[in-house]
Amino acid sequence: MDGVMSQEEINALLNGSEDSSEQPKEEVLTEKEKDTIGEIANISMGTAATTLFSLVNRKVEISTPVVSFANWSDICEAYEKPCVFIRIGYTVGLDGSNILVLKEHDVKVITDLMMGGDGTNTDGELGELHLSAISEAMNQMMGSAATSMSSMLNKVIDISPPQADLIDLQETIDESVIDEFLAGEFVKIRFRLEIGDLVDSDIMQLYPIPFAKEMCESVTQNMEEDTNSTAGSKGSAPEAQAAPQPQAAPPPPATQSSQ
Repeated sequence: MDGVMSQEEINALLNGSEDSSEQPKEEVLTEKEKDTIGEIANISMGTAATTLFSLVNRKVEISTPVVSFANWSDICEAYEKPCVFIRIGYTVGLDGSNILVLKEHDVKVITDLMMGGDGTNTDGELGELHLSAISEAMNQMMGSAATSMSSMLNKVIDISPPQADLIDLQETIDESVIDEFLAGEFVKIRFRLEIGDLVDSDIMQLYPIPFAKEMCESVTQNMEEDTNSTAGSKGSAPEAQAAPQPQAAPPPPATQSSQ
């Protein structure tokens, strides 16, 4: 009663603080959220593959995505050679950004195909022409993917112009220079990308964890609203049926004609 806390109360307070500091892990995705992210990626990248086909005039296949958590060292191990990081931010509808990772050789193949080649002109160093071409390809691909996401989330979504950079993962670099969220743990969505018999490799999409959770919440909320709307319309249907309608006379028997 004198305002002085007992040792038990102090311990309880400290334990409570420790517990709250160990809750990170409210930022970790549940299995259901990972499934939702995979479904969103599957639909949006399927649309993006169709767009890429129109640019390279080759059959494009993108596999079912695999969703996992990763950090920068995981990316370095997956891509030993220099690769191209394409950063695309969302300007309307979503608060976040995603990064696409492509191998240097794949970028050269796609660039050659976009310029009317057969995809074999891949000699020489990767330069501004390649980065500009792949930026345009990703701009169109992710633009169509954003349109698909707009339908899924039932709101307008727009993206910023892509920013492409060649990164040598074998050098010591500050990953936060590419994007701040790469300095910690993030969501990695891996697809297998095939373009005819010219490209057969992985393409990765990297998301900040809070951004991934935001997408899951938006999709779930949109689905619930659709379900409630459908249930409401079904519930009001019987009231619309007033007096029974007169029955039409049965049609005459149909005759079968032989060809």
